[in-house]
Amino acid sequence: MSNVSVDAKDSALNGSQPESNNRRRFLTVATSVVGAVGVVGAAVPFVTSWNPSAKAKAAGADVEVDISAIEPGQLIRVMWRSKPVWIVRRTPEILEELAAHEDSLRDPNSEAEQQPTFAKNRYRSLKEEYLILVGICTHLGCSPQYLKDGAFEEAVEGVPYGFFCPCHGSKFDMAGRVFQSVPAPLNLVVPPYQFVDDTTVIIGSEAEAV
Repeated sequence: MSNVSVDAKDSALNGSQPESNNRRRFLTVATSVVGAVGVVGAAVPFVTSWNPSAKAKAAGADVEVDISAIEPGQLIRVMWRSKPVWIVRRTPEILEELAAHEDSLRDPNSEAEQQPTFAKNRYRSLKEEYLILVGICTHLGCSPQYLKDGAFEEAVEGVPYGFFCPCHGSKFDMAGRVFQSVPAPLNLVVPPYQFVDDTTVIIGSEAEAV
C-alpha cells in the first residue's frame, strides 16, 4: 500500500508539472506585456511634451485686436508674449487732463526708452484716443489697477484717472507716466504696435515713426 501511495503521489505531481509550467510561462509573458504597455503609456506624455504647444508657438507672434467695441473710458486686456497688455480708449477729458500734472511726474517727456519712437509724445501713443501699455509695474513686476471716475484721486489729489500698483504704491497717469516719490523708477512700457484700420490694432509689429 505504501508503494501504491507513493506512485500515486508521483503521478499526481508529474501530471500537474506541465500545467504549473504553462501557468508560470503565461504569467511571465503577461507581466512582460503589461510592463511594456506601461512603459509606452508612461512615455507618451513625455513625447508629447517635446512638441511645442499652440500657446508656445504663439508666444512670439503678433496679436490682432478688434477695438471697435471699446467704450470711452474702458480698458480691455489682451496677452502678448505672455504679458498683459492694456488698451484704453481715452476720453477728451482724460486727454486734456494729461497736461495738468506734468510737474508731478518723474519722466513727463518720456526720455527713458520705454516706448517706440512714435510714442515719444505727451500721449505716448500713435493715436491720442487709444493708450496701449504693457500692464506690468516697472518696480517689481506687479500689475497695477485701473482707477477711474474719480477713484484715482485717493492716490493723487486732483487726478481722477490713473493706474495704481497695490504691491508698493507706485502711481501712473493715463499715459503710463510714473509719478514722483514712488518706488517705480520708469514709465510703463509701450509695446510696438500699429493700426490696420480704425477698428483693428496689431500688437507686436511696430508702426513707422510719424
